[in-house]
Amino acid sequence: MVSKLKRIDPLILLIIGAVILAIILPARGLFANIFAHATSLGIALLFFLYGARLSTREALNGLKHWRLHLIILSFTFIFFPILGLLLRPLEALVGTDLYLGILFLTLVPSTVQSSVAFTSIARGNVAGAIVSASASNLAGVFLTPLLVMLLMSAGTGIHIDGSVFLDIALQLLLPFILGQLLRRWVKNFAANKATKIVDRGSIAMVVYSAFSSGVVAGIWSTISLIQLLFLVVLSIIIVALMLYLTKIIPEKLGFSREDVIAIEFCGTKKSLATGLPMVSVIFGGTTLGLLILPLMIFHQVQLMMCSWLAAKYAKAS
Repeated sequence: MVSKLKRIDPLILLIIGAVILAIILPARGLFANIFAHATSLGIALLFFLYGARLSTREALNGLKHWRLHLIILSFTFIFFPILGLLLRPLEALVGTDLYLGILFLTLVPSTVQSSVAFTSIARGNVAGAIVSASASNLAGVFLTPLLVMLLMSAGTGIHIDGSVFLDIALQLLLPFILGQLLRRWVKNFAANKATKIVDRGSIAMVVYSAFSSGVVAGIWSTISLIQLLFLVVLSIIIVALMLYLTKIIPEKLGFSREDVIAIEFCGTKKSLATGLPMVSVIFGGTTLGLLILPLMIFHQVQLMMCSWLAAKYAKAS
């Protein structure tokens, strides 16, 4: 399993393909509008399947370890956003649009699948990781747009009002609840490859749509190779810093080794699967290319670094 994680993530290959297609053949005019509606339906289906996969009983049992979930949520929605604000001086170096992308990546929920997988490999608290990562995504339905409204609206040219919560609820939360209600009949379907296919497919659609709008608007000519390399280096630094904080602070607070591992792998991640659908819902018609680029780069960096760390923990146990 560890060897598989060392290979290039298929999701990244799919994203690269969507980017190349958008560069060669971007969505324009009527097709772009139709494709945007299809993307919204794909996102809704994805969250319906998420709801159908999550066992209500397991979730309720896992919630008893409230200290674990609280500290993971604190890293995800307090420590990370504070770091994003502390990086504001970078705006003068990389420009406003890219900085807003960096800030946005600090506001999205944690990953679910990779957090749990790495926790399992490292012999950590898998049950706690499942509940915490899922809780992060549920909380993110409300906290991410709230944080975006508070931290990204003022003086940035991006205007967000309270209607975003209704949009998020209708497109993300409502399908999730329906999935829970219909879980008895659709859980087997959701548990197979269907969720992974829809997961990757909806992300590719969001990326294609977002990058298409960037190509049509001509904004990619403003991105230099130096800026891209800077985002890679910055992502490495952020992941390393958060891995250190999510290890040292829980140890000081008396968490067990298994809990610390779960906190490390859940508290350092930012979800591409949830973040991309959210950015398309929250920002609507805004040109999204520069907003999602830092998150896409960060996603691949965190996979590589956490894969190495999980393998190291597995050998030590």
